[in-house]
Amino acid sequence: MKILLLSGGAGRRLWPLSNKVRAKQFLKLLSRENNRNESMLQRVCRQLEEVGLFSNTYIITSQDQQDLIQNQVAAPMPIISEPSQKGTFSAVSLAVAYLHSKQEAGLDETICVLPIDAFADLSFFHLINQMPSILAKSLAELAHIGVEPEFPSDQLGYIVPNITEQSNDYFQVTHFIEKPNMKKAAELIKKKALWNCGVYGFNMSFMLQLQKEKGISTQYDELLSVYNNLPKLSFDVAVAEHSKRSIVVPYSGQWKDIGTWKKISEHMPSTVTGRGMLSDDSINTHVVNELSQPVHVIGISDSMIVAGADGILVADKSRCAEVKLQHTKEMPRYVEKRWGSYKVLEKIDAADEQQSVTKFVNVLPNCNISLHVHHNRQEIWTILSGSGEVIVNSQLHSIKAGDVIQIPIGFKHSIKALTPLKFIEVQIGDEINENDILRITYSWDEAVQQCT
Repeated sequence: MKILLLSGGAGRRLWPLSNKVRAKQFLKLLSRENNRNESMLQRVCRQLEEVGLFSNTYIITSQDQQDLIQNQVAAPMPIISEPSQKGTFSAVSLAVAYLHSKQEAGLDETICVLPIDAFADLSFFHLINQMPSILAKSLAELAHIGVEPEFPSDQLGYIVPNITEQSNDYFQVTHFIEKPNMKKAAELIKKKALWNCGVYGFNMSFMLQLQKEKGISTQYDELLSVYNNLPKLSFDVAVAEHSKRSIVVPYSGQWKDIGTWKKISEHMPSTVTGRGMLSDDSINTHVVNELSQPVHVIGISDSMIVAGADGILVADKSRCAEVKLQHTKEMPRYVEKRWGSYKVLEKIDAADEQQSVTKFVNVLPNCNISLHVHHNRQEIWTILSGSGEVIVNSQLHSIKAGDVIQIPIGFKHSIKALTPLKFIEVQIGDEINENDILRITYSWDEAVQQCT
């Protein structure tokens, strides 16, 4: 069996810490033993490892999120990268084409798709491990896992089973209901409807045949070349709602949707994360602060106070989900990369002068930024602390705190940290755009070989 982890999302519901690059699954807010925190990604990967499925796991993500995944998952994980977000159906099709044409997976291979933010007990992943045998016994073309609801919810989809027909602990699916109102949700629960947790199990042959019928290539390179032209469709709409032979397997253990600040706060190890203090009469309030300035909260209950580089959120916990409606399209001000992170300190784009962006950059020891070129901006690096090496215009130099490096437009440049390296980067140009970058190599050794 192959596991496909879907990692997407626009980072709206956990603003200001999440954004289009740093989505909710990468925030290290969940508690672990020994007072350590972990992200949703790290939790799911740990649980897959515990049930013996991690070595057969692939992650489907956007190009923007690849660095974060490599930073957070210690063991190598195959990444299937979408050129653009085209919905879960296109993402699964791309992954299936990759497994078929690049990995030569057999037609009888079981594929199990699950969201990366599944917050569940280990028993949930043991159930996933049974997917091949469940499909074989049921002769179904598509299998779902449905969670037995604890309460009516208008934030989740429902799977309505045929409860008069049951065999081997699964039900035939009659239909799906997507996010009903609370009255309808209560009625569905009385009819034994299950929460749809976004898990799909099927055989490789089923998906390949479906792609052929829809005119979607099963060859990875060919599909990748036309991917941007695909329609944006969900797997539910394109596949699940049309399947005549689908089943749902009920799950009664712990499973939660923790995609809002209210829900995720229930699993935080402390009421204060980062620099801050809560008064004793601030009941059921959580503070999450990624800024260097402290946050003090006095007499505010049932609230979330979240401060980050992208902004500050102060909200009643019952209304935290509304933050996605207030989300702006500004560039992310805090970004994690495979080599470290950067924070945008200042951005000037006045019409009557050159644009400039000032960043605080942190490069981890023995990591390096790619050798690359900018065509529309110059850069000035001021080293604040640490030591390392820098390449500018094919010249290799050692650097230390206090050094200033000038990088004119069109000069190839890169930097490597020998010890934790922090510097200020000032970008100046007529038009500053994150896409203004031509990467030559990620390898430091290859970059050094190009030096004279």
